[in-house]
Amino acid sequence: MVIKNASVYREDGTFSTGDIAMENGVFVSEASDTGEVLDASGLYAIPGLTDIHFHGCVGHDFCDGTQEAIEAIAAYELQCGVTTIVPATMTFSEEILSGICKAAAAYKAAQRPELGKGAILEGINMEGPFVSMAKKGAQNPEYIHKPDVAMFQRLQELAGGLFRMVDLAPEEEGAMEFIDAMKDQVTISIAHTVADYDTAKEAYDRGASHATHLYNAMPPFSHRAPGVIGAACDSPHVRVELICDGIHLHPATVRTTFKMFGDDRIVLVSDSMMAAGLDDGDYSLGGQPVKVKGNLATLADGTIAGSVTNLMDCMRTAVKKMDIPLEKAVKCAAVNSAKAVGLYDRYGSITPGKVANLVLLDKELNIQGIYLCGRAVDRTGRH
Repeated sequence: MVIKNASVYREDGTFSTGDIAMENGVFVSEASDTGEVLDASGLYAIPGLTDIHFHGCVGHDFCDGTQEAIEAIAAYELQCGVTTIVPATMTFSEEILSGICKAAAAYKAAQRPELGKGAILEGINMEGPFVSMAKKGAQNPEYIHKPDVAMFQRLQELAGGLFRMVDLAPEEEGAMEFIDAMKDQVTISIAHTVADYDTAKEAYDRGASHATHLYNAMPPFSHRAPGVIGAACDSPHVRVELICDGIHLHPATVRTTFKMFGDDRIVLVSDSMMAAGLDDGDYSLGGQPVKVKGNLATLADGTIAGSVTNLMDCMRTAVKKMDIPLEKAVKCAAVNSAKAVGLYDRYGSITPGKVANLVLLDKELNIQGIYLCGRAVDRTGRH
């Protein structure tokens, strides 16, 4: 397969007109003469997106712990141009988390991405249960647990090594020890926390390298108490997540954060829950009831409970409503996300040898084509 005359997103973060060749599921320097040729004049060609923090969509939650749920989630995400997924758990008991791990491991072992039916499951993000009660957000307080290396290792074994990120509140007992023990095995993210600057900075100095949905479920940045946000900014190795759904963050906050951190250190995520892709109504997240109206999902007490959008829509919103240049938004939704969880060797750029996941967008950023493992995805039944 050869795609000609597209405006191609390059590894240096710029667009330039060129051709893309795909063969045997990967990008190649030059394809054989017998393949299909597509003229993509007037279209952007970007790497397939990777969402490293979301919970569900189309009526399903990753924490349902079933093959059917993961299959439906993967199908929806692919139709949205999200070709690689690292869904997140919520705060549950070890028993429930164990079932989720087993289901994910079984799905991973059986998935056949070359069939083009769903986004490729490449990991799990453990958002709970190692969080702070004071900043639990939509996490279920009944199951909040102190950071526990042995517990995580048991779950990681059941998951077949799928956990790529663990979120924790660094002020909780055992958190620093967890970072010391696991920093070389999994990305550790500060999340759902009341940590002050010094505590957060110690966690980053010890090896934590990420911040979950920056600004949300953490103390605000202020002139005398910069908190997690200031500590992350002062730690050059740290990447931070932004939910650009138009609900979680004001556009000016997003623009300011790009100035603070630069486009190399920001990861766009959707944090979507099961209502994404569906109408307003009553749903659930982490076993708690959620009401959805428009783009807003809330618990009974008004707490925001994830988003009801997808990563491609978040990228569009960042560009079209928050004045983030397209080149920067693509980097944060496709490149940095893959780097944050150790997947950039296979995904995140249109580079010979990498998996040929690709999205074609028109000038209004509407999807005109999706390629998974070098094959065109059937979009006739798209959501």
